Amino acid sequence: SLCVSELNVRSYLTHPLEVSRHGGIRGCVRRHVTTWSPVGAAFNAKPHRRLDLFEKSGLFGVPELSSPAGFQGATQKALRDTQRLVDTACSCSPGVQTVEAFDQLSDGLCKVADLADFVKVAHPDPAYREAAEKTCVEIGTVVEKLNTNVELCKSLKNLLDNPDIVAQLDPDTKRVAELFMFDFEISGIHLDEKLRKEAVALHVKLLDLNNEFLVGSHMPNRIARSVIPEHLHLHFAQEGSFIQVGGLHADSPDDLVREIAYRIYLYPNADLMECLEELLKCRNKLAKLVGYESYAHRALKGTMAKTPGDVLSLLSPVICTLFLSNSIELMPWDHPFFSGVLRAERYNIEPSLYSPYFSLGACMEGLNNLFSQLYGVSLMSEHPSAGEVWSDDVRKLAVVHETEGLLGYIYCDFFHRADKPHQDCHFTIRGGRWCQETGQYQLPVVVLMLSLPHPTKSAPTLLTPGMMENLFHEMGHAMHSMLGRTRYQHVTGTRCATDFAEVPSILMEYFATDYRVVSQFARHYQTGQPLPESMVARLCESKKVCGAADTQLQIFYAVLDQIYHGKPQNRSTTDILKEMQQNFYGLPYIPNTAWQLRFSHLIGYGAKYYSYLMSRAVASMVWRQCFVQDPLNRDMGERYRREMLAHGGAKEPMLMVEGNTPCSRWGIPSLFFLLGPINSYQCQKCTGSHALCTFKQNVFFFNYLEQ
Repeated sequence: SLCVSELNVRSYLTHPLEVSRHGGIRGCVRRHVTTWSPVGAAFNAKPHRRLDLFEKSGLFGVPELSSPAGFQGATQKALRDTQRLVDTACSCSPGVQTVEAFDQLSDGLCKVADLADFVKVAHPDPAYREAAEKTCVEIGTVVEKLNTNVELCKSLKNLLDNPDIVAQLDPDTKRVAELFMFDFEISGIHLDEKLRKEAVALHVKLLDLNNEFLVGSHMPNRIARSVIPEHLHLHFAQEGSFIQVGGLHADSPDDLVREIAYRIYLYPNADLMECLEELLKCRNKLAKLVGYESYAHRALKGTMAKTPGDVLSLLSPVICTLFLSNSIELMPWDHPFFSGVLRAERYNIEPSLYSPYFSLGACMEGLNNLFSQLYGVSLMSEHPSAGEVWSDDVRKLAVVHETEGLLGYIYCDFFHRADKPHQDCHFTIRGGRWCQETGQYQLPVVVLMLSLPHPTKSAPTLLTPGMMENLFHEMGHAMHSMLGRTRYQHVTGTRCATDFAEVPSILMEYFATDYRVVSQFARHYQTGQPLPESMVARLCESKKVCGAADTQLQIFYAVLDQIYHGKPQNRSTTDILKEMQQNFYGLPYIPNTAWQLRFSHLIGYGAKYYSYLMSRAVASMVWRQCFVQDPLNRDMGERYRREMLAHGGAKEPMLMVEGNTPCSRWGIPSLFFLLGPINSYQCQKCTGSHALCTFKQNVFFFNYLEQ
């Protein structure tokens, strides 16, 4: 079982030498002349290969998953439990027990589907990936059928239509019931039987198209070696008589390498292009079928922004304010490189100067210290059982609170591996919830996936400043999952509105660049010398260089996403891309390229890519109102946990950031200023008055416009 016994929890609370209130774990491991805590030492040491002397426990400790065939058994068990819970939900008297049955139903399916969703992209064994993919499709199909199950919906409607029963529900139960009803509504429960079946068929088709596009978007392109100058071959992977290009090589100082990579990696793939076109058509057809004007209208219904019009109201004035003309001959493959060069030259922030201070162990120690001081939480390294992890270099962390005990587990899949996606990701494997059936809290389990270099014989893994920030970002997602203590799994941790889900992770980026935090862990892995404050200051200042251009690029992506999911354009996605790039971005479109085929966020963030910008605005406000004076303030950390992190999706996100709730004592401004004018300010670069031209007082986008 994945559940941890009471004995294990108690053992964490009765070893005072292992846990302290403000210092986390206090052991000592000597590496060169630097002393690391146990969690730091664990990540700075090479992993030891485990011998399979005993029977394997199965992935994540699930006994059935000791082999790929186990996915079928786990799936069948989940489906049997599903039928039992459907019967329970349909037969019980309307009340709390109805919502609990729905949540158990969701939990049973999610525990299998979420695990499989991770395994299908991350496991090194193709047999595991294939078995997991089959499970995803099978469970996904069942979920879509349940979302159009009339009898199941009726049991929930009987509850919500009875004001006397609703009045007796606690706020969390009422919200979860409403969210389940919302899922029915956007899935077409109101349609007749024939149209409901059509909606399910479209959903199932989209499962296949989503997976096809997601896999294809990460596949390398290849070209004959003879086409590429021979002296450049060493920059690319080689496969017989072909050169493989699996990325943009944006950091290469050779402009020809960057151009070649850009043109080849983004060269249109006809099959993938057809997949994307069909995917967008299916999404639009589904949205129309269930009664929405467009897929964007359907996708945004449960978010803070609410409608595509509100999203464009957010983006349009910012575009006007930030628009940059290409006054010098820059090409799209030049911007990332020259931005880095400009930052490095102006502020002397060559990554190699910083990396020795940012060993992986040091960064993990810094996170441990930060969480200990803000929340009373420590990260403890554990040895996984044989078969519990999918690669020998995966680390397992127990997250332990000083008084509450064990909060959950984080599996850290941090190192580069062949066939592993290069994107940094957070995966929920199991959500937390209160289990009525056992009288215990189901502990959350998550995976953080990065693509860091392996340690060498002479040095641990050393991170660039960007890698360090990404680590902090992803750990923000993990702690959102760990610190949430919701009654229902359906709203646990990151299971909240998409445009709010990135707030905790983006907020962590602020901690990652504050010297008061960084000084606690950034020290040279050999000498133990701390990172000078002047170097951190230069790093922070360098972020303002080309900041507006970086934001403009994100706005271009967000607008493109909205157009793709809005009213059908009756033209190719490439033609749309070309026009949007011309209108909203300062660098030219390159013929015979199709960047949209690498836009994998179209799957998980379809019509919601603007969420990064919205979340950044909220995170900026939280930082300035709550942590800028003292980033290690325990009282503020506890309040942040109590009033934001703990709720997951159980509270309307807008209520947590506008001034109509207990959060008003934080002084966080309302986000409605993002959606409509509240103050008039004459923009210097356009005609008219725009709410978002008041960024200087609304601390949006890192104060880029003040530079």
